[in-house]
Amino acid sequence: MHPWWKRLFYGGGIVALIGSASFTAYCAWNVYAYPNEGKERTTAATEDRYHFVLVPEELDNDYWRLVEKGAKAAARELGVDLEYIGPRQANIGEHLRILEKAAAAKVDGIITQGLTEKEFVPAINRVADKNIPVVTIDTDAPTSRRTAYIGTDNYYAGFIAGRALAEDMHGKATVAIITGSLTAAHQQLRVRGFQDAVKHEKGIRIVAIEESHITRVQAAEKAYTILKKHPDVNAFYGTSALDAIGIAKVVERFRREGETYIIGFDTLPETIRYLQKGTIAATVVQEPYEMGYKAVKMMADIVAGRDVPAVTNTETKVIRKEDLPLRPARNYEVETP
Repeated sequence: MHPWWKRLFYGGGIVALIGSASFTAYCAWNVYAYPNEGKERTTAATEDRYHFVLVPEELDNDYWRLVEKGAKAAARELGVDLEYIGPRQANIGEHLRILEKAAAAKVDGIITQGLTEKEFVPAINRVADKNIPVVTIDTDAPTSRRTAYIGTDNYYAGFIAGRALAEDMHGKATVAIITGSLTAAHQQLRVRGFQDAVKHEKGIRIVAIEESHITRVQAAEKAYTILKKHPDVNAFYGTSALDAIGIAKVVERFRREGETYIIGFDTLPETIRYLQKGTIAATVVQEPYEMGYKAVKMMADIVAGRDVPAVTNTETKVIRKEDLPLRPARNYEVETP
């Protein structure tokens, strides 16, 4: 039998080891996820400042980084805490889990998208059941109990893209559409608006609609397949920020820059370079910085009990090479860390 002092030494060591492991796990959980007692932690850390969470479709997407910039600028002005957390790549399951964790942490407000009616309307309603207001941004969920929406009128954005293509191609084109998602509400609206804009143009045919899952690689793969199957395609429409970039790579590979029209979405640096070269003819411009900025301002009004409009649409327009450079730059340029 060990002497009493050895048993005490070993017992103390085990307790210390368990305590160290528990503390490490606790710290890791606080870094990578929301704790169940999030409200108490937030209040203690921020001296009763409001705590908002912005959950984007893709964390590292340049478009969403611009939304983040605007949101954080407003948060600094208002003196509120803002967390920016979401899937690294578009993933509805992960997106919904993050919303649930934010709600469990009892944050003061959540800003997010209403990507699909089936999944996001119930999720937003569950957040509302906890008396946490939700502002949808970029993509609305109008049948949910969200408090307000701010962002692009996505049907209108698709419609002006269709009118731009019809005008630039003089009413004659064989068109393929590559969309970021066949199920996401905002992508569907952009396709539908485009279709309605060209449906009375007898010389315009839409021969293919494919899905890129919001990646350059898959947009390029789908463009390649389309050109192999439909060599008469002479116009492409990409509905997400990365689609036109992937399409442009393939068009250049086929050496069809002078005979293939491309219209896309947003103004990522690659998009602008292709626009300057002439490979991309036009792109639909949104106001991501303004969306983020105004969403945080709106959320602050909501939690303060002030009325806000149910829908606020930010500006959308089609631009071409001659419209560069774009101003104000905050909506189009991502700051490097």
